[in-house]
Amino acid sequence: MNNIFGYTKEMLEDYFIKMGEKKFKATQVFEWLYIHNEYNIANFSNIKKEVLAKMQEDFNADFIKIEQVLEGKDVKKFLFRLLDGEKIEAVLMEHDYGLSVCVSSQVGCNMGCKFCESGRLKKVRNLETYEIVEQILLIQKYINKRINSIVMMGIGEPFDNYNNIINFIKIVNDPKGLAIGSRHITVSTCGLIPKIKEFSNLELQVNLAISLHGATDEVRNKIMPVNKVYNIEALIDTIKEYIAKTNRRVTIEYVMLNMINDSENDAINLANLLKGLNVYVNLIPYNETKNIGFKKSSKDRIDKFFNILNSRKINVTVRREFGGNIKAACGQLRSESD
Repeated sequence: MNNIFGYTKEMLEDYFIKMGEKKFKATQVFEWLYIHNEYNIANFSNIKKEVLAKMQEDFNADFIKIEQVLEGKDVKKFLFRLLDGEKIEAVLMEHDYGLSVCVSSQVGCNMGCKFCESGRLKKVRNLETYEIVEQILLIQKYINKRINSIVMMGIGEPFDNYNNIINFIKIVNDPKGLAIGSRHITVSTCGLIPKIKEFSNLELQVNLAISLHGATDEVRNKIMPVNKVYNIEALIDTIKEYIAKTNRRVTIEYVMLNMINDSENDAINLANLLKGLNVYVNLIPYNETKNIGFKKSSKDRIDKFFNILNSRKINVTVRREFGGNIKAACGQLRSESD
């Protein structure tokens, strides 16, 4: 039996067509699930009983569970228990432009970025599509408000769970689904080049963010093992191809690690690397954890880094800091309770 929240509208259309029914029933199902918030298939009153009976044989609407909620200023961290007992986390952030949720895509992560708490737990498995969708549904129900935007920057490497995250995007983006606009959905990757290329062909119009965190192979190799497979030159070439194909700006994420990647020379190297590209750089003050020895760059070093990029005509911002006091900040998420 399959979880119905793992099905895109197109997948449901195929299901009904194979049953000999009209594909518009998929739209009706989506309306029940995502507009009326009715999760009992037996209550889909505009679908005939024999079809509902077959659906109840084929689908369930089982939910993951919220096990714990920690609250800080403008932020809530949700610990979820999955149906198999595994745990993941998601973060709700309140911005002046609306509510954003950072969702997880895997239980654990195999990318092994040295500065990231999430990566200390090796990947146990990919999340199924429904497990990602239900993070949003449960948070919306908990706060009784609509989510405005989604970032796929929680536990896991989204492009290492490619098919499920694409289906997730299709469900939350669908006008009859959660109706979150493409421009309000961001997928972050540490640089899995084959998947970036595949992603560029989908015409989804969602945002792409690259976790770069170093402007040379020497720096990046020390903190991001993925660079030994897909080095900076290849990654930048792929970003250029992506921009040319999609005509979309790419976000470059750069976590500021004291005395590791935050020198004036690092800033100059980054500016030279990105010169002429349709990108903007998001400088992320590092969020320290007790288990990892990296330290946060000082405000002075961040300011100097910012000014060097800015003076060289690189679009740059410094990310607002969220949730450090409840271990809900970037790089602090774990798939277990503290």
